[in-house]
Amino acid sequence: MATSYREVDGMEIIEAKSKRDIKDFVEFQFYIYRNDPYWVPPLKFERMQFFNPNKNPFYKHADIALFIAKKDGKSVGTIAAIVNHNHNKFYNDKVGFFGCFELIENYEVAKRLFDKVKDWLKEKNMDAMRGPMNFSINEECGLLIDGFDSPPVCMMTYNLKYYIDFIEKYGFKKAMDLYAYFISFEELRKKAKKLPEKLVRIVDKIKKRKNFVIRNIDMKKFDEEMERFKKIYNSAWEKNWGFVPMTDEEIEHLANGLRKFLDPYLIFIAEMDGSPIGFSLTLPDINQPLLRIKGKLLPFGWIKYLWHKRKIDICRVFAMGVIEKHRRLGINALMHYKTLKNILSKGYKGAEMSWILENNVMTNREIQAMGGKIYKIYRIYDYKID
Repeated sequence: MATSYREVDGMEIIEAKSKRDIKDFVEFQFYIYRNDPYWVPPLKFERMQFFNPNKNPFYKHADIALFIAKKDGKSVGTIAAIVNHNHNKFYNDKVGFFGCFELIENYEVAKRLFDKVKDWLKEKNMDAMRGPMNFSINEECGLLIDGFDSPPVCMMTYNLKYYIDFIEKYGFKKAMDLYAYFISFEELRKKAKKLPEKLVRIVDKIKKRKNFVIRNIDMKKFDEEMERFKKIYNSAWEKNWGFVPMTDEEIEHLANGLRKFLDPYLIFIAEMDGSPIGFSLTLPDINQPLLRIKGKLLPFGWIKYLWHKRKIDICRVFAMGVIEKHRRLGINALMHYKTLKNILSKGYKGAEMSWILENNVMTNREIQAMGGKIYKIYRIYDYKID
């Protein structure tokens, strides 16, 4: 049964616990964005699994509550309250999170939802609220604040503009901006024909190392390749702002979810003396066909999905990292170059490179040198809990 928190003005906040409540939580998005041409409907069955503690390994190290705001019996907003124990253990702090934030254009609804999350986090002894995170920085995160003129690419967020005003009116302050770059076909072609002189020197230097190789992944040995990725991930990204180590189970869950969409020609592993030291993952933008099927694969969604999948012309450079002690070799730049060449050869019209922390000076410079332009900005906010 749902737990109800009644308010004096007739609005109530219920905690979604039953399957029916969670279904209402998921479907509220479809109501909010029903007339928005840029919102990409998620697959409903995937969202139901995401909120299932038996299916999503994130629940094993987190406390999560899903809240629905109701007025006159109708849903008017949703929010998730999250305590990620792995985050707080890693940073030795007491930060709670909010996510899955959706609502009608009414600030009072936003205030009640944030009040409920704040009270819930205070009970958990948290002293700050950060977000939006769905549910962590390793998944969909950040509020879109600039770049509302096109749909999001796969695994990136989207929201209505008034969410910005509501979050800031409540008292949230900017914690960090995340950049999404776009590089067009024309820029890809230019860079493929003529490498920057500095990169040419880097490539020549690296090629002289006979114990070094950058190769595509072998899908026939997928499990083994994922073991190599595990060795790279937490080491390569551990000093990034907000980073939280992923458990082996979380990495496997993510990999298995993406497996059927992967193109091995767009995925690279860098190795030295046979040991993995770098990893690059680019994904075809499956949001393009998902936009066409309205969140349903059955009964005819699969046919539409497969038809429009053939027409995907954008991809997302999703993750790229090198173990710290090897970063000055230029491996990151070389993987960027190899990725862009292969994107071009596959016939894509362009690529999003996202997301990049605003304070990641080296990566921002590398992408800009490749011709990338910032076209969307996402923001993560902090709120001090008194």
